[in-house]
Amino acid sequence: MELSRRSVLAGAAAVPLLLTGGGVARAAAWQLKWSPQASSTGLGAFEGIEDDRADSHPGVTHIYPSGSDYRFDMHTRDRDTSTDRQRNEVAGMRSGGQNVNLYAGETWRFTYSMFIPGSLKATTTFTHIMQTKKPGTGTSPVTVMSLRRIGGVEKIEFVVIQGNVRVGAVDLAPLRNRWIDTEVEIKVGDGTAGRVRWVVRDGSSTVIDTTRSGVDTWLGDRLRPKWGIYRSLGDTSGSLQNCYLLLRNLKAYKFE
Repeated sequence: MELSRRSVLAGAAAVPLLLTGGGVARAAAWQLKWSPQASSTGLGAFEGIEDDRADSHPGVTHIYPSGSDYRFDMHTRDRDTSTDRQRNEVAGMRSGGQNVNLYAGETWRFTYSMFIPGSLKATTTFTHIMQTKKPGTGTSPVTVMSLRRIGGVEKIEFVVIQGNVRVGAVDLAPLRNRWIDTEVEIKVGDGTAGRVRWVVRDGSSTVIDTTRSGVDTWLGDRLRPKWGIYRSLGDTSGSLQNCYLLLRNLKAYKFE
């Protein structure tokens, strides 16, 4: 059924409406597009699995379902195909046998829970635990959620790469060794047409809820998320250890 868009004023705000072919209007809302279960969907939830691409640790699986969680292991011996870094990540989303893609002009929200143990430390160089990227080799990330030392203090931060725009940063130490919730909302747009909102919650407490508008969140083709551990070996703080990351309750919503 073909849909067209309109908007009406509700107070001071314009509320988008969708008109169905029969002329029935409904307000635009968040529509759940992806909600895998580790215990049943397994790694089939993702478009690609980047587990030790260089085969630096033969016979070892680094990315796997563990009960209701997705687990990502990293060892100090692991190397990516670029040997100055490590990468054990999943890329993209699949639902009903199809890739779930993000395109320019769309607005998406990702929600999930994560467990960051004491062994997964912030570093002086990059340690990304979520990215959005245009698929293909040699493309830079569009946004990153990272564990980085800022002024010597371990932080978890969210950054838009174009322009190096820090959306926000919070202390990592109080959020370790417990399940925390995060929410990433991205309006996909070129130049200054993009917007990012980042939320971190610790139980019933909101640690950060911040938005940056007028940012570049589009490189062309399509956009897809990545999760896992992707870190540089150039850290100078002695923070690289055998470690892991746990994720659960991954969901993706599209505003339409």
